[in-house]
Amino acid sequence: MPPPPASPATRQILAGVLLLVVSMWALSGLDASGKYLMGEDIGVTLFVVCLVRYGVHVTLTMLTIIPIRGWKALRCSRPQAQTARGLSMLAATMLFFTTLHYLPLGQATAINFLAPLIVLSIAPWALKEPPFLSRWVAAGVGLLGVLVVVRPGSGLDLTGTLFGLLTACALASQYIASRRVAVDDPYTTLIWSGAVGSVVMTLALPVYWQDIVALFGRLSVFEWLVLMGTGFWGCLGHFLQIQAYRRAPASLLAPFVYFQIVSAAALGWLIWGQFPDLVSWLGIAIVCASGITIGFIEWRRNGAARAGVPQDA
Repeated sequence: MPPPPASPATRQILAGVLLLVVSMWALSGLDASGKYLMGEDIGVTLFVVCLVRYGVHVTLTMLTIIPIRGWKALRCSRPQAQTARGLSMLAATMLFFTTLHYLPLGQATAINFLAPLIVLSIAPWALKEPPFLSRWVAAGVGLLGVLVVVRPGSGLDLTGTLFGLLTACALASQYIASRRVAVDDPYTTLIWSGAVGSVVMTLALPVYWQDIVALFGRLSVFEWLVLMGTGFWGCLGHFLQIQAYRRAPASLLAPFVYFQIVSAAALGWLIWGQFPDLVSWLGIAIVCASGITIGFIEWRRNGAARAGVPQDA
């Protein structure tokens, strides 16, 4: 007998998982493109990469969203929070591209996953949520995993490690701001994400104008495509995430976010021959296990809260 066909709800969830995994590859493509462009062989500066990354992002979102939803898609209920989110996102991008100048893609991405654990640990103060011991334990275990990745003897650059930790803090700020703009349409937030970064980089244009002029006649067609691709991969990754979370619950998708470490490690190996050693993979596994475990605990806690059951752990 053939198996029964999947229900529409099951197909939606599977589609959400698939979209999220593909978005992880797209965002790793963004990171790999930035690392490639800022390498010594090509030498595109950080400011130029960020200008193109956010300029292409906002152009693509405007061309695809405005024709469908109209100019009302630009209106948001909390412009200050949207601006704060855009600024923290730009800061995280600049810090992470700097990190990638010193560290392999896989290990740098693993450090980033401290960010959601930082958010959970400071939620009582930043989001006025009740304190839970399990969140602080998860953050401590996640930090332990990162320490295993960046341990002495790992060969990782200390400067890159410090920039990686700063990136995690900037991402935590972005996640907190994302909670505050959740009342807006996700596509509105997608537009603002690119618009804020584009405005800031445009205002700073006189500082690095000569860097842009120097690129003309120096970059090959392929390198120009990679540069333009930073905005495409970033926009695509965030767009696919919106689609994923529209089809499946966030609690169900949470474990699959950690597939970005796999995609980052794979691209780092394919492009630069950099692959985390066994001890680094142990640290990465600790970080992932910590995040997935606290995600499961939070899912159960939220379910119990909706049912009116008090929680104290």
